[in-house]
Amino acid sequence: MAERGVVYTIWGNDNKYERALERSRRSLAAFHPELPVEVFRISSTSDPSWGLAEKSHMFAKSPFRETLYLDIDTVVLGKLDFGFEKARNFGLACCINECPWAWRYTGLRDNRGAIEYNTGVLFFTDRARPIFETWEQLIPKLDSSITLVRDGKLVKMPFNDQGAFAAAIEECRFNPFVLPLNWNFRPQHHHSFFGPIVVWHEYAEIPSPILELNRYYERKDAVIQFHFAGSNRG
Repeated sequence: MAERGVVYTIWGNDNKYERALERSRRSLAAFHPELPVEVFRISSTSDPSWGLAEKSHMFAKSPFRETLYLDIDTVVLGKLDFGFEKARNFGLACCINECPWAWRYTGLRDNRGAIEYNTGVLFFTDRARPIFETWEQLIPKLDSSITLVRDGKLVKMPFNDQGAFAAAIEECRFNPFVLPLNWNFRPQHHHSFFGPIVVWHEYAEIPSPILELNRYYERKDAVIQFHFAGSNRG
């Protein structure tokens, strides 16, 4: 078993997804050319929830002792050693989701304190085995539908994998190491930040001011500052 590496899951045969995966892999190699990569490909299906459900198998499929799972629409913008180190210490390192309330899922309505974590960037080791095994078990059982408001109208998302993941962490009474949002930056929802972004999580291209900011923060005399997404420093 290799010591440390990165895994992706991709489903369907959409060129958009293939381009996103290639972009993510290039960005990873720019900072960590030493890390091996495994891509798990899932056959195309008419049910989009099937691919999300397959994410729960990442632990069982990973050939690494220390694993980073990345969604294909992520872009690595910095070194990732800190995340791996925290996973080694705690078993799991991840970010709280942009919507932190896991009770938005129909099957978790009775647990209003449950936290939702974003499963697009997960650092983990064997210490997190109980979470992933429980996640796999809960995926087909938990009602993970969500009622949303879009354009002033109620709509229903039938499934999301993060509901069962949140439930697994609750059931296992596990405390993951929580990384700051810079490690899973979702520009659609995160409109401001401090310091450099480590992982950009969005299909859209990264605005040039963000890249300029990260180059600024590579300087030893850089001062941590507050920024709006897309704005330059100062």
